[in-house]
Amino acid sequence: MQERIRTIRLASWIALVGNFILAVTKVLVGFISGSLSVLSDGIDSSTDVLIALMTLFAARISAKPGDKEHPYGHGRAETVASAVIAFVVFFAGSQVLVSAIKAILSGERAVMPAPIALWVTVFSITGKLALSYSQFHFGKKAGSNMLIANGKNMRGDVVTSVAVLVGLALAFLTGIPVLDKILAILVALWIIKNAIGIFLEANTELMDGTADRGPYLDLFNAISSVPAAGNPHRVRLRRIGSMLVADLDIEVDPHMTVAQGHDIALAVEAAIKDAMPEIYDVIVHIEPNGNVEKEQYGLTASDAGISE
Repeated sequence: MQERIRTIRLASWIALVGNFILAVTKVLVGFISGSLSVLSDGIDSSTDVLIALMTLFAARISAKPGDKEHPYGHGRAETVASAVIAFVVFFAGSQVLVSAIKAILSGERAVMPAPIALWVTVFSITGKLALSYSQFHFGKKAGSNMLIANGKNMRGDVVTSVAVLVGLALAFLTGIPVLDKILAILVALWIIKNAIGIFLEANTELMDGTADRGPYLDLFNAISSVPAAGNPHRVRLRRIGSMLVADLDIEVDPHMTVAQGHDIALAVEAAIKDAMPEIYDVIVHIEPNGNVEKEQYGLTASDAGISE
């Protein structure tokens, strides 16, 4: 766990320093060159600085062990941070969108941006590519959806910077400076799209849902290694940061003793934990073979796409 937290902190510091340099550079050049799209790109990078600070704070909280109020630990702090990241990015994109639309509707004569705007955009693309790669690399290494969400945000920033570069190039080639503002609108819409995507992923986890069937496949395969554990069903997985909690029912011979049923439950728990290192806890409910109790929630092997 400590190694994971160190990895998240390192990634967050890299994002913080890198985005601070990019943000200051682009905001200054945006003002100097008169390019609204470069200024908008700089504002977007400024939100990335706030996001990096947030990930550092979230990593500190998620490192705390479980307590009486939080028996499952504090891993959800990363998920909450991902949701907040989405709101920050959405707000930044909305501000850029409103500014660009106002600039076009104002009817003021557009001014051609200075050539330096092109060079700072090339610098931004290079820097964002490196930062995005670092977030994905460390996110996968630490199993942190928060870092991966930040990596997706930065990958989107690369696309927006490329759009800004294309817009500036077209403005210089055609002599139509309003293209810079039109590209700023497209940049803003892309930022908003990324924000919605990040929020939907975080919201799925906050609602104890998962779109990934991979862990379910691993879990059912682990249960199948315990022959006495029949008909695993009502299987539910919830994610808490990088960890998973499994809740499931199995059927056993009804003539077994309580102790024998308990031993089978322990064997199932051990098999799951051996097969899935990310498991935080396993809750196994024992039922007699052929139980016909109506059960509404959870998955069976067939639900998870496994042929029984």
